[in-house]
Amino acid sequence: MKKLSVLLVLLSLMNCSEKETEKVAIELPTDNPFNVALNESFDYANVTGESIETYVNYEIERAAQTIEAIKNQSTPTLENTFLPFDEGYNRLYQANTNAFMLYWTSTDSITRAKGIEYSQKVDSLNTAITSDKALFKQFETFAASEDYLKLNDRRKRFVDDIIDNFKQSGVNLPENELQQFKTLRAEISELTSQYSTNMNTANSVLTLDEAGAIGLPESLKGKYKTENGTYAIPAQPSTRGPVMDNATSSETRKAYQMLYSNRGADKNVEILNKLIEKRHQLGQLMGHDSYAAYNLVPKMAEKPETVWKFVNDLVAESKQKAIQDIEVLKTARQKIDGISKDEVLNAWDLSYYKNQILKTEYQVDAEKIREYLPMDACLSGMFELYQELLDVEFRKIENASVWHEDVLAYDVFENDKLKGRFFLDLYPRPFKESWFYAVPLSSGKLMENGYEVPVSMMLGNFTKGTDKLPSMITHNELSTLFHEFGHIMDKMSYEGEYSLQSDTKSDFVEAMSQIFENWIWDYDILSSFAKHYETGEVLPKELFDNMVNAKNVSSGLSAQGSLRSCIYDMNLYDKYKPEQPFDTDQLWRDVDKQLGVMDWYIEGTHPQACWIHINTHPVYYYGYLWSEVYAQDMFTVFEKNGLRDKETGVRYRKLILANGSQRTVDEAVEEFLGRPMNNKAYIKSLGLE
Repeated sequence: MKKLSVLLVLLSLMNCSEKETEKVAIELPTDNPFNVALNESFDYANVTGESIETYVNYEIERAAQTIEAIKNQSTPTLENTFLPFDEGYNRLYQANTNAFMLYWTSTDSITRAKGIEYSQKVDSLNTAITSDKALFKQFETFAASEDYLKLNDRRKRFVDDIIDNFKQSGVNLPENELQQFKTLRAEISELTSQYSTNMNTANSVLTLDEAGAIGLPESLKGKYKTENGTYAIPAQPSTRGPVMDNATSSETRKAYQMLYSNRGADKNVEILNKLIEKRHQLGQLMGHDSYAAYNLVPKMAEKPETVWKFVNDLVAESKQKAIQDIEVLKTARQKIDGISKDEVLNAWDLSYYKNQILKTEYQVDAEKIREYLPMDACLSGMFELYQELLDVEFRKIENASVWHEDVLAYDVFENDKLKGRFFLDLYPRPFKESWFYAVPLSSGKLMENGYEVPVSMMLGNFTKGTDKLPSMITHNELSTLFHEFGHIMDKMSYEGEYSLQSDTKSDFVEAMSQIFENWIWDYDILSSFAKHYETGEVLPKELFDNMVNAKNVSSGLSAQGSLRSCIYDMNLYDKYKPEQPFDTDQLWRDVDKQLGVMDWYIEGTHPQACWIHINTHPVYYYGYLWSEVYAQDMFTVFEKNGLRDKETGVRYRKLILANGSQRTVDEAVEEFLGRPMNNKAYIKSLGLE
């Protein structure tokens, strides 16, 4: 009854008339782990399902009072309307992100269950809030006032973005259609959580005998060897590269890929079908031809036609290189296994033969390089670089209260001033989300009693060390580490007045982490921490040069693979027809035929059932490539001024990372570059110039 009553309190307050509502004093129990002073860390070690429930309900009740106070203002102003809305939204955001993070990471089943339950509850309330017509009327009243015209550009953007978000949330729909909108949003939220749970709890394990395990790294075999002498290897992101790059047996590679691409498929294929249908209905309800058209309105691309042109242009740019890459792989296959070049190249063989080319023709062995990249040293080296370049300091929080013993916590300082806090949760464990993410937990905002600093965590699934070997990562995984930590530093750098201006456009956000992947391709930087885990030997310059020479092996094929995912994503959400629903397996075949490079799709697999982006981030995948164009162009400034040039780094932090949405992306990027951006550096990075 308590859960229902809290919802009814909020909904009744949101639907009541202009009459004054008595403000009820509410308090969060002092012993609740989420009851902390400004910029104190939550007491995560003592969080329970019950404390999540109490905390989120408390924030819901506070939000109800805030919203009602705004709606009762006789003369809306920035101070009495938009600022309290930003404050209330910020607190709900924190409650939501922390509940959801614990759903992804907690070892306790009740905590996970309450985490997702109360995250969804806040999602539903956010839908109700941003479609509240009386609240929206207050915002519009201020926007039509003389006081609005007196605002500076940043504050006008703040007001305009809130109003646009309300419009995007259906506030202008007739009441009956608005109820449909809310229902669809709730159903979509429930389906996405079911999808994620199914994917993350799929216990897919490949059991190999000694013959099937030939070629696998000894470290991997040692970690997953069973008492009867077989190897039980879980199909998860941390094992994918070691198996697919190294297993000598094509049957082993295929078997692994079949398991990996079918995680959660027994339920998620149908869930995805429902998601596509409901998102299409939502897009049409909002007056658009497709969900993609609706989804793209607040992004840089703005409309599907822009995305399709962007993607199709890159398909044309990279296709010939991809076809050449196929021939190179077939030649390697013929040399190694005596298979005629006339035979079709199987999708599960791509990374293996690429790896063989790297090892035999370039003397680049990812597993040997791994020995020079122990995780602890990589973290230290990465921290040193980011601190030096961006002029900040990381201080480890000793004995931090965290949700698992593996989690590390750090405070970020600039000239002894606290700027933010981040957590690192780097290794897989049962029931934990299985991919790699930077997860924002608090946005950063000016408060009455000081500045509330941003908080984020990095969720990783790197190979954990054992009693015999430390955690070691490949150079590609090092790129992932730098990438995700780039997201962390993006969040740590925000210093705006409003929490609702902390996020940039979602199809630009990857640029601010992709740019940092470039630093690991500089020998002076890499060699400063890349040292053999046993001998301490520095990564040899000759080996590094070989890595650089091999950098664009299969780059065209890699680009086409990414574009394939973009096209699949866009098809799902821009080309859906209710009278002819997608066969989402057939769509893979159709996209492969359209690209005309090779058949990537493996019969009997359902990779769309374990692909987090099309579940929780639809119409997003093109953004990786869109962002990459910006990232490589911005990197040219560092190439010119020096990769350790602090002045450039601080300028980048202040202009780009700290911006959020206070200025337009192109305005900020153009100021940093000193010119309009272009795609020359990106094309060059692929070896396609």
